[in-house]
Amino acid sequence: MIEFFFDCSSPWTYLAFHNIQPLAKEFGEEIAWRPILVGGIFNSINPSVYASRENPVPAKEAYQKKDMADWARSAGLTIKMRPTIFPVNSVKAMRGCIFLGQDMVPFARAVFEIYWGEDQDISQDAVLTKVCKRVGVDPQRLLAGIAQQPIKDQLKANTDEVMARGGFGSPTIFIDKTDMYFGNDRLPLLREALARRRERAA
Repeated sequence: MIEFFFDCSSPWTYLAFHNIQPLAKEFGEEIAWRPILVGGIFNSINPSVYASRENPVPAKEAYQKKDMADWARSAGLTIKMRPTIFPVNSVKAMRGCIFLGQDMVPFARAVFEIYWGEDQDISQDAVLTKVCKRVGVDPQRLLAGIAQQPIKDQLKANTDEVMARGGFGSPTIFIDKTDMYFGNDRLPLLREALARRRERAA
């Protein structure tokens, strides 16, 4: 089982979300999708993210744009490095993922696409309604569902859990509960770990 803790407000998470699915299929692994609120992590244990946004290093920022463009091209995705609304409040979208449970993947993919590809504000009910209509989800049912306290509590519990297990951002990926990988660019290392495990089991 691969555990994938994620927030749709991160472009690197969009890449990993896309890239990990064929990787898991290759190794016959199920993915446990675990929505989180990455802003809660930054507020609690990783405020350096905010400091770097307030005082960016121009050369590093320029390279990050190129790096993102290269990764997006490799994955065949359209990613706008800096949407009009950034950072975005993703709490409703992530609660929506939790509300949909096992059916969250198409919804999450559409959230990524409409925010990172189409530059629409996923904090707005009207935009989430568009997402729902794209994937065949009743928007009224979803918007009512994400207001339920158990859904809110589960998002917070997931966020608290990933921090307790050593996570500090999105995406945070685990195999075998304790073997942690952070970010899209660690997927080659995850692949190697899965290959080693397969060899041991042979």
